[in-house]
Amino acid sequence: QNTVLVCIPCIYLWVCFPVYFLYLRCHDRGYIQMSNLNKAKTALGLILWIVCWADLFYSFWERKNIFRPPFFLVMPTVLGITMLLATFLIQYERIKGVQSSGVMTIFWLISLSCATVVFRSKIKHALNTGAEVDAFRYVTFCIYFILLLVQLILCCLPERPPLFSETVNDPNPCPESSASFLSRITFWWITGLMVQGYRRPLEAKDLWSLNKEDKSEEIVPGLARNWAKEWAKTKRQPLNMLYSPKKQQKSSDSNGDVTEEAEALIIKPSQKSSEASLFKVLYKTFGPYFLMSFLFKAAHDLLMFAGPEILKLLINFVNNKAAPNWQGYFYTGLLFFCACLQTLILHQYFHICFVTGMRLKTAIVGVIYRKALVITNSARKTSTVGEIVNLMSVDAQRFMDLATYINMIWSAPLQVILALYLLWQNLGPSVLAGVAVMILLVPINAVMAMKTKTYQVAQMKSKDNRIKLMNEILNGIKVLKLYAWELAFREKVLEIRQKELKVLKKSAYLAAMATFTWVCAPFLVALSTFAVYVTIDKNNILDAQKAFVSLALFNILRFPLNMLPVVISSIVEASVSLKRLRVFLSHEELDPDSIIRGPVTEGCIVVKNATFSWSKNDPPSLNCINFTVPEGSLVAVVGQVGCGKSSLLSALLGEMEKKEGYVVVKGSVAYVPQQAWVQNATLEDNILFGREKNESRYKRVIEACALLPDIEILPTGDKTEIGEKGVNLSGGQKQRVSLARAVYCNADVYLCDDPLSAVDAHVGKHIFEKVIGPKGILKNKTRVLVTHAINYLPQMDTILVMSDGEISEMGSYQELLKQDGAFAEFLRTYANAEQSMENSGNPSGKEGKPTENGVLVNEAPGKLMQRQLSNSSTYSRDAGKSQHRSSTAELQKPLAEKNSWKLTEADTAKTGRVKATVYWDYMKAIGLFISFLSIFLFMCNHIASLTSNYWLSLWTDDPVINGTQQYTNVRLGVYGALGISQGIAVFGYSMVVSIGGIFASRHLHLNLLHSVLRSPMSFFERTPSGNLVNRFSKEIDTIDSTIPPIIKMFMGSTFNVIGACIIILLATPIAAVIIPPLGLVYLFVQRFYVATSRQLKRLESVSRSPVYSHFNETLLGVSVIRAFEEQKRFIKQNDMKVDENQKAYYPSIVANRWLAVRLEYVGNCIVLFAALFAVIARNKLSAGLVGLSVSYSLQITAYLNWLVRMSSELETNIVAVERVKEYAEMEKEAEWSIEQTAPASTWPEEGKIEFRGYGLRYREDLDLVLKNINVTINGGEKIGIVGRTGAGKSSLTLGLFRINEAAEGEIIIDGINIAKIGLHDLRFKITIIPQDPILFSGSLRMNLDPFDQHSDEDVWRSLELAHLKTFVSSLPDKLNHECAEGGENLSVGQRQLVCLARALLRKSKILVLDEATAAVDLETDKLIQSTIKSQFEECTVLTIAHRLNTIMDYTRVLVLDRGEVVECGSPDHLLQEKGIFYSMAKDSGLV
Repeated sequence: QNTVLVCIPCIYLWVCFPVYFLYLRCHDRGYIQMSNLNKAKTALGLILWIVCWADLFYSFWERKNIFRPPFFLVMPTVLGITMLLATFLIQYERIKGVQSSGVMTIFWLISLSCATVVFRSKIKHALNTGAEVDAFRYVTFCIYFILLLVQLILCCLPERPPLFSETVNDPNPCPESSASFLSRITFWWITGLMVQGYRRPLEAKDLWSLNKEDKSEEIVPGLARNWAKEWAKTKRQPLNMLYSPKKQQKSSDSNGDVTEEAEALIIKPSQKSSEASLFKVLYKTFGPYFLMSFLFKAAHDLLMFAGPEILKLLINFVNNKAAPNWQGYFYTGLLFFCACLQTLILHQYFHICFVTGMRLKTAIVGVIYRKALVITNSARKTSTVGEIVNLMSVDAQRFMDLATYINMIWSAPLQVILALYLLWQNLGPSVLAGVAVMILLVPINAVMAMKTKTYQVAQMKSKDNRIKLMNEILNGIKVLKLYAWELAFREKVLEIRQKELKVLKKSAYLAAMATFTWVCAPFLVALSTFAVYVTIDKNNILDAQKAFVSLALFNILRFPLNMLPVVISSIVEASVSLKRLRVFLSHEELDPDSIIRGPVTEGCIVVKNATFSWSKNDPPSLNCINFTVPEGSLVAVVGQVGCGKSSLLSALLGEMEKKEGYVVVKGSVAYVPQQAWVQNATLEDNILFGREKNESRYKRVIEACALLPDIEILPTGDKTEIGEKGVNLSGGQKQRVSLARAVYCNADVYLCDDPLSAVDAHVGKHIFEKVIGPKGILKNKTRVLVTHAINYLPQMDTILVMSDGEISEMGSYQELLKQDGAFAEFLRTYANAEQSMENSGNPSGKEGKPTENGVLVNEAPGKLMQRQLSNSSTYSRDAGKSQHRSSTAELQKPLAEKNSWKLTEADTAKTGRVKATVYWDYMKAIGLFISFLSIFLFMCNHIASLTSNYWLSLWTDDPVINGTQQYTNVRLGVYGALGISQGIAVFGYSMVVSIGGIFASRHLHLNLLHSVLRSPMSFFERTPSGNLVNRFSKEIDTIDSTIPPIIKMFMGSTFNVIGACIIILLATPIAAVIIPPLGLVYLFVQRFYVATSRQLKRLESVSRSPVYSHFNETLLGVSVIRAFEEQKRFIKQNDMKVDENQKAYYPSIVANRWLAVRLEYVGNCIVLFAALFAVIARNKLSAGLVGLSVSYSLQITAYLNWLVRMSSELETNIVAVERVKEYAEMEKEAEWSIEQTAPASTWPEEGKIEFRGYGLRYREDLDLVLKNINVTINGGEKIGIVGRTGAGKSSLTLGLFRINEAAEGEIIIDGINIAKIGLHDLRFKITIIPQDPILFSGSLRMNLDPFDQHSDEDVWRSLELAHLKTFVSSLPDKLNHECAEGGENLSVGQRQLVCLARALLRKSKILVLDEATAAVDLETDKLIQSTIKSQFEECTVLTIAHRLNTIMDYTRVLVLDRGEVVECGSPDHLLQEKGIFYSMAKDSGLV
């Protein structure tokens, strides 16, 4: 006692000291001031040292009289030095900022436990009368003991936080860093949050900030640095990357985003070493922290085997009637202690794994985001937006999952070896039979895992395609509705879905097989082992000790063997993800040096002999470009559609691959793209774009860009939030915002890609004069302007004429006219067409009055502007959805309400428990028969399992006669039969659940798809596409592949727990007193937890959406971000969004651990009581029953843990069903087709349209946008609709197509009230050519005729009339030419012509034309106009006109103002009336 027990704490501290000292040296958290707590600890440490050395001096003094053995000198010396060391550590920790120390707490705990034993024996010794007592040593020992106790208590209290730490200025710091050691190992520190979450649903503001070491800004740069190093190493041996486009590439006019699906082919290099290993990089970055988990795991694995060993001792004790009682109690205590220690260690291990997983995800998302900002366009083509988002969500998730499993790779074999060794000791060689069975099962499992893998890849592929298609459908939903194409696209989606379900079904069969081997393996092993054991030798007796200790060991074996295949498949999955990531991270990056941004002597932009292509292996799109732009000059770039004008700008921005030549751009650059890119932020943020706000400059810019009137219309002025992709702005407004952003940033060089195309003529003029032209804000800057507008050309300094990727002519307007070349020809053709638009200067005398969009607005001074948002140009391609919601007349409402106006509804988090109806819905989706069948099969399985184990206990209690047992064969036979029936039941329920799951997911997806397609337009405007895509990817994926296995495990664990309780009650009925209260504690803890956990999970998934939305947005605007050099700011935003997401994820990890620790203590108590009651009733119980009851209770902890995990998993995942149902039950638009009222197939025969008292509003709470419109349009009339921005021109067409239902009055076409017929019946009969041409990815033919109603000749004829025949014939695949996502591989002009071809193909009586001439050069415009005149001669044509000259020859013109028809008549007649039409005509210089 005196030596060993004193030594243990000393050895512990001295072993820990060097490691701990080094750790503290490296991890300095700042300095903690001296506090009373610290002074007390230090003082006590010193007193302890004095007490120990008092003993030492006493021994010296004693040596004079009595001789004592040397340890009386050695021990106090060692102990004293150790106490000094402890005191030193207390101070050192304080200096290094440790608030609570585990090393010291454990040291004091060990010292105290050792001292307690000594203390007990000393007291016993003293009570023994007649024993001599050493008074001095007694006193010192008592003091020592009391001081240790006080030290331990003090050590449990945390210190105050270090000086200068971040937590001081953090409003809501994470309590973890300041929690004490005990609080940390039991996760007590999160209890505050749990209580809060139990009282009321948590909100985002309740969450703690992340710890510094978990934040993006700490983690991502580390990984990025390591990857850069690794990448640089392999860069030395060049990696051959080829981008092989599947089809011949076209140069294009749109953004240059020639989205060919190209595949990155990596040609296998000769030596393997040249691939950058991402695994190595991840290991370098996260390895050191993760290594801690190895130690914990190893300790836990060793402790696991303590259970069966102690069980062996317990059974011996029950059998041996002579053993003293204290032995039994000691074993029980030991069992409990081991179990508790095991719990604490296991959860520390899990915590480390999960935190590593979380950091991994943060790092991967951050790295992908940073990479996406720098990859070349050709690389962009190899991964569509969908795929990159998948990398962020799915693949990053896989790494998170793997982090928790990866240690099983070495831990599983370790556990297997230990278990086999102990089994061998127990049963001898017959164990080999069991091992043989296990080894047989491993390859079977491995084969299944590999198979599952291949299925998964196939399923992922289908899923990618499905999401890509859904993405397009949601972006182009407006067009789908106008064309009534929903059904065709629904079929396309379901076709892909069918493939996906086929694969899922195969996986389900496999899963059933796997579950079968999973559940039956331990049983088969036990059966074979016992059978061999009893049949080899008559004298081998199966007694309780052998049977139940073996069973306990087999149960331990079950886990590693089942985990191995899971881990292996998880590793395989992660390796696939790793490869996808590596390919993405190895993509070519833009060469920042290809364009020199520096001082130039001769001009501002100098290009010499430059040749550019879109990617390294493409033919060049721009050849031998030579030009110089002097500083401060204005240069126009003109040319036909698709001649490389946009590409030229891209080249100057450095977006293209420079093959040869020399390009210098002096100073900073601002860029206005052709398709305006608008962020989901306030209007003001869009314009400031991260710059400081300078009030006067901001005002000037807004005024110059004609945005003032628009800002007045918007609900909250320039603080209005703009939806995703700018949905609540019209095309013209977006373009002006995009321009304002460029003007505000005050760069040196301005590159504008046709910014005037999307705006009305007079606004264009205003902008040219105020911004771009010789007198505009930018008059001293260098400006390069791509344009189709001829009338501005005379004011240019230089004009570049492009054709086929080369500069054909160059010079001033006058010079080019003199040369009489292509340009002069081009001008002559169009001069007449544009004669009207000659720059007639500003009409005089208008300066003083308020002009709106450059048009005079006569407002009564007192009247509030009650105007509607312009919906013109909202078939915008970038919007994909028009935005009427913002069209609001809410300006009169008080300001408070103004500020609360939001456009998009954020993804909302539901609160409270998941309702039982959701489970019921899911069961109905599966089918009730299947549901109940599976429950019945579960019951059978578990009854068989319990019976077989009970039978085993009866068998072991068979009396032994003459060294053998009697009915061995009967016992064995029944045992086997029970096992086989169990197997059959397992296979049955597994199959049933999997197949049921597939039924359910088919049913739910179908409903979701159907109802989303049937939702009205307003729904798509309110709902960000991210939310919808989330439903189709994340939630459907959960229903497909997560819920069925969770249901299996949930049912399994439920029955397991019930079974274990029944067995314990059978053996020791007295346990009935204990189990219910423990059950209550369990339930309470579980409810307590689920309330918080569910809410955290919801907050986490809600905060996940913005990460993807922002990412999507970035990918769309990447060229703008690069041009403005704003990458850093966007990276920072992305980091913040990821951190917001992790802020909800981190507490949910910890909450899981909190729960598990609490629950395992409940389980450990069950073990304690089962053993305790067995010891108390040892005389009444047979050894068999004790073995049965304790071995079951040993498993119960694991089951309880699983049960709560599964029930909360089930609850969090079933939310997917709830969210899918939620969208399936949204408001719908009217029926697609109504049998009773369906019009005749030839309707409308003449195309006569009557508006009777028609009125329209966008939302219940808004004013009318159109009021009392009474107009009759006769068949075959050509009607022009004009009006100022926001007059309600587009609203009229929306009413005609019933995108919005009438608020009053009716529209009658050929005598049929359109409100009475089905939507498809109506929309099929009217054709629209929308303003923004949207194409879907798929063949060209599919884009023209998705229902395959027309013959190929018809299609070709329509193409010929649309002037596309030559172009399509030149394509290698002709009509099957694949259009990219959004039609990006056709230029905007070509897309417009495709839309015209669609209209020609449908050839309906009524044609609505939303002035589509904006993005088209004059030639194409002429073609379209003439085609419409000739082909739609006897049709009714309604044109929403922005350029008045297109409608001057129409039969009638309707002039709308503020939603009412103010003038109506032939154009000539209206001009004579000198009304609104006249003033508009005057503004565009027609009169």
